[in-house]
Amino acid sequence: MPVKEKTQTGQSHQEFTGSEILLRCLIEEGVEVVFGYPGGAVLPIYDSLYHGALKHLLARHEQGAIHAADGYARATGKAGVVIATSGPGATNLVTGIANAQMDSIPLVCITGNVAQHLIGTDAFQEADITGITMPITKHSYLVTDVKDLPRVVKESFYIATSGRPGPVLIDIPKDVSNARAAYRYPDRVHIRGYQPKTDPHPLQVNRLHQAIREAEKPLILAGGGVVTSGAEKELIAFAEKAHIPVTTTLMGLGGFPGQHPLWLGMPGMHGTYAANNALLECDLLIGIGARFDDRVTMGRLDKFATGAKIVHIDIDPAEIGKNVDTYIPLVGDVKQSLSAALDTVPRAHSDIWVERVQTWFREKPFTFRDSDEVLKPQWVIRHLYESTGGDAVVTTDVGQHQMWVAQYFPFARPRSFITSGGLGTMGFGFPAALGAQLAHPDATVISVTGDGGFQMTSQELAVASLANIPVKVAVINNQCLGMVRQWQEVFYKKRYSEVDLADSPDFVKLAESYGVKAWKAENKEEAARVWSEALSHPGPAVVDFRVAPEENVYPMVAPGSGLDEMIMGEEDE
Repeated sequence: MPVKEKTQTGQSHQEFTGSEILLRCLIEEGVEVVFGYPGGAVLPIYDSLYHGALKHLLARHEQGAIHAADGYARATGKAGVVIATSGPGATNLVTGIANAQMDSIPLVCITGNVAQHLIGTDAFQEADITGITMPITKHSYLVTDVKDLPRVVKESFYIATSGRPGPVLIDIPKDVSNARAAYRYPDRVHIRGYQPKTDPHPLQVNRLHQAIREAEKPLILAGGGVVTSGAEKELIAFAEKAHIPVTTTLMGLGGFPGQHPLWLGMPGMHGTYAANNALLECDLLIGIGARFDDRVTMGRLDKFATGAKIVHIDIDPAEIGKNVDTYIPLVGDVKQSLSAALDTVPRAHSDIWVERVQTWFREKPFTFRDSDEVLKPQWVIRHLYESTGGDAVVTTDVGQHQMWVAQYFPFARPRSFITSGGLGTMGFGFPAALGAQLAHPDATVISVTGDGGFQMTSQELAVASLANIPVKVAVINNQCLGMVRQWQEVFYKKRYSEVDLADSPDFVKLAESYGVKAWKAENKEEAARVWSEALSHPGPAVVDFRVAPEENVYPMVAPGSGLDEMIMGEEDE
């Protein structure tokens, strides 16, 4: 079967099976690696992969496979590709699909299904995966004719990566994988009902310019759309030329340099004093590729930027006006919109304002009570930054460690911070790091995870070991579900319910059982020494940082409170 060479578009008179056609389509799309787990309904596809035309990473669970594909996509901007069998294989992808949908990550998810004559009969390992995932995909296909497969794959990659990116699912019944047809890959895509608008309307750009001229306290809220569109250079130029300070959401971290004098840090529930107060006092708020979610606004719109005219730049028109009233809507790709606004953007009358917010940022930084007796998680994150000079790709799960990374690791480059933002998925960080490392083999990739989240996908240590993927895992081990414990302490009068993880396995022995080098650290001296050894180790490595279990994330804004009600530390609770 001649599938190792990339085919040329055009008509082929030779017939191929559906699985062979699928493989050729993936090669046409420039796919370099696929992540997956085989099973009965995808055996024809895996038989085609046998010939080695594509690199395949065999995960140990479908959830690990899709999170790895997600990490690859976030690290590269390309579509990640995952394959799973029918029934439980497909349903095990659901969390990862929802995760990608919430964070606008391009994925092409290929599932097998039972043969068409068995669909609807409750056949063995049958599940209506297109129906199940309809609310959490950008689009779904059930392929019923092998002749449609090239068009479907072409459209899937286009839909996944264009406009506002997202996951697309292709469900292929087994009889379609086995059917034969001539192969021709389309050279273009035209979907009448799907025409993403990328160029901003010039009149709206002019309105933006006028709003900047009139503003005295302007502020930019930059989100994940900046990273997605590759608009980091345009954002820097726009902010500098207009002289406007910038706050970046969790998903926007890295989209604006963390050391830039105009940067105010992250806003919202665990944001900086400067960013939150700037949101409270600004008279012009320019949202760029951000969706004004409840972790930024706290759901208290009556206390969010109440004195500001709001500009919203976004490629998805459905986001504009969804959560906040918008004064100037600007629909378009972020990179193209900022490029269009750059040439004639005016400098705002903001000198006094910029000095004021910069003073806030200097005088009210993130702080914690350090200790020489116990290891503080904030110190660990700061040490990870200092030991790498910030030159690393960092992935996280969700929870306290995620917020500490956002606070104490100032990211300078886009796509260097990979985290589950909208869905908040435990177990995401470690397999995502594997995907990111495959995308950037020479980069230092660090998976910062909690002792709870790490146990959800720690089986992927087998993949790291066998494929020698040199991810460095930093387990922030506080022996509990840290963020849940913090909420129970602050809001439920310390009624701790089912958050104790003190009986977790020995992570050093667990890693070593997979053939992965591992260390444990309980104080600063040990932490610095073993982390240095882990960084210099040529293969995968795990460091179990035993940190103070009672440490909380501050600042904090309680749910239902406004940004003016920040809890700065324990004394404010």
